[in-house]
Amino acid sequence: MIRLIWSIVLGTFFWLPTICMAAVQGEYTIVIKDHKFEPEQLTIPANQKVKLVIDNQDSTPEEFESHDLKREKIIQGNSQGTVMVGPLTPGAYHFVGEFHEDTAKGVMIVEQKEE
Repeated sequence: MIRLIWSIVLGTFFWLPTICMAAVQGEYTIVIKDHKFEPEQLTIPANQKVKLVIDNQDSTPEEFESHDLKREKIIQGNSQGTVMVGPLTPGAYHFVGEFHEDTAKGVMIVEQKEE
């Protein structure tokens, strides 16, 4: 019985990350350069989990923050970070670079994919 329990625990531990990552439908990159986001507007599909790669090409850190997405992450200078979002309903989701809110602004447009 103990072997069965350990098999279940270990199986869950090793396979759960693979199962969760399999649900990701796409990867999108947002670059931080000169304290601005590029692109300022990013379009992603509705009802899908996506991976955002945030590439900070500035030498200073920036905090990716979105109240709409309920996400925040500090990205060190000259490095990358990952933020998972979705699945989202169609609409506009704003984000800012909290350390440079006057210049680092963007919006993610979530659109329903036509079949």
